[in-house]
Amino acid sequence: MIELVEYLVSALVPDGDYTVEQVEGETTVDIIVTIAKKDIGKVIGKQGRIAKAIRTLVKSASAKSNVRYNVVIEEKDEN
Repeated sequence: MIELVEYLVSALVPDGDYTVEQVEGETTVDIIVTIAKKDIGKVIGKQGRIAKAIRTLVKSASAKSNVRYNVVIEEKDEN
């Protein structure tokens, strides 16, 4: 599932600064997308429509598995 999210984010921000990592829990898996401040708007979209679409695609792709996936979009710290 992480490959799907990486593909979608790379299409939205081809030369951007982002990382995608997976954190596994007992029943859920969090896919954390960390994006630079200048590119975060491209991934979230107007009123969060693109972010919602990414979450819907991940939910649909994982429907047959017993694992629940959460997509979390975070802004990268510029320290």
